[in-house]
Amino acid sequence: MNGPEIRVEFAPELLVFVPRARTTGATTSPADGVSSLGHVVESLGVPLTEVGALLVDGREVPFSHLPVAGESVAVRPVAHPQRVPGAPLRFLLDVHLGTLARRLRLLGVDTAYESTDIGDPALAARSAAEKRVMLSRDRGLLRRRELWAGAFVYSTGPDEQLPYVLDRFRPELRPWTRCTACNGLLRAATKDEVADQLKSGTHRSYDVFAQCADCGRAYWRGGPPPPRGGGGGAPPPPGAPPPLWVV
Repeated sequence: MNGPEIRVEFAPELLVFVPRARTTGATTSPADGVSSLGHVVESLGVPLTEVGALLVDGREVPFSHLPVAGESVAVRPVAHPQRVPGAPLRFLLDVHLGTLARRLRLLGVDTAYESTDIGDPALAARSAAEKRVMLSRDRGLLRRRELWAGAFVYSTGPDEQLPYVLDRFRPELRPWTRCTACNGLLRAATKDEVADQLKSGTHRSYDVFAQCADCGRAYWRGGPPPPRGGGGGAPPPPGAPPPLWVV
């Protein structure tokens, strides 16, 4: 590479975004006097949602810093737990994270989910309008400036995705208070109110029910989970009440 350059070093967990830096942990980039350091980091492959701090010669600088030839940059990851000020913590997941969405809802975390691909502009607009943290594995989506906030989901496996999100954001958990189908809040319901959704064995065996206030789906308390593909999510925390399982 010719011309003035800066050296950019990445924290180990960010090297997944920068293949050319994986051997040494660092790479170089032109210093054109126009591009901000945030733009340079993104051009190297790292979404700014994953950057906790930028250090230039050991001094923290904003994303808007204009790098000068010869500077040494260190890109640090987001610290855990990550705080998202300005609104209650809630999430928006794209079409590829359906199992993670269900498992977050099982834990009572406010989780919107798009089951169809509505496109990056619409997802970013919804994140901004509803002040939701966008969770995605789509780096292009996470680079959109209109996002309220975002986070890259590093694993492709739901068993690793859920612990990561819980560790990164530490949301308040209120297990079995949300509908796994639509994210609506559950309310207590009588057997008569949900009778049309119950099989005869369930009708005879259970007496404590809940119903989604939004979509009307019925749940009952204390039964074993019906067999469903993809698993039922995380185990209940110690001392939690018996689960509500969808009929």
